[in-house]
Amino acid sequence: MHERHTALQPGTPAPDFTLHSTPDQSVSLHEFRGRPVVLAFYPADWSPVCGDQLTLYNEVLPEFQRLGAELIGISVDGVWSHLAFAKDRNLHFPLLADFEPKGAVARRYGVYHDDDTSERALFVIDEDGIIRWSYVSPVGVNPGADGILAALERLHSRQVTAPDKEESDVEPARDRDDRPGARGTAT
Repeated sequence: MHERHTALQPGTPAPDFTLHSTPDQSVSLHEFRGRPVVLAFYPADWSPVCGDQLTLYNEVLPEFQRLGAELIGISVDGVWSHLAFAKDRNLHFPLLADFEPKGAVARRYGVYHDDDTSERALFVIDEDGIIRWSYVSPVGVNPGADGILAALERLHSRQVTAPDKEESDVEPARDRDDRPGARGTAT
């Protein structure tokens, strides 16, 4: 039976990590300090829902960039699978391999699935490394980009209007069964 894990909640410092993006290159979360980051954990490179989800994010990547955010995909697949998948889907953002030890980063974020994959989970992290929005989607549902964009818009407007103001509109993470009317497709 699947053991339910709790994703890290908004207001929590995002755990730092270093993962491989290619066999000889690594990416660390702390390298992005000073700008927002979207972490998109997903179960598997070649699944239909994951392919649709990451292709959608690739299409809205200019919007993420307009809001100053970096996008990073993470799954427990290896770097060779990531490289082939990214080439096949023409993705323009890094896919990181949470492969060895398998799922170590997903576990730290509370989104490791007991079947040796990660949950389909999203985190928006602010420029100071604090999680400001998180969402765990049902594994068979593409969560879309609306929630990410809304969280990035809030961060962007906060930075523009009051850079020293504390975050007051932090949204709680929602459990997989509590997703009101967000855009996504079930497959």
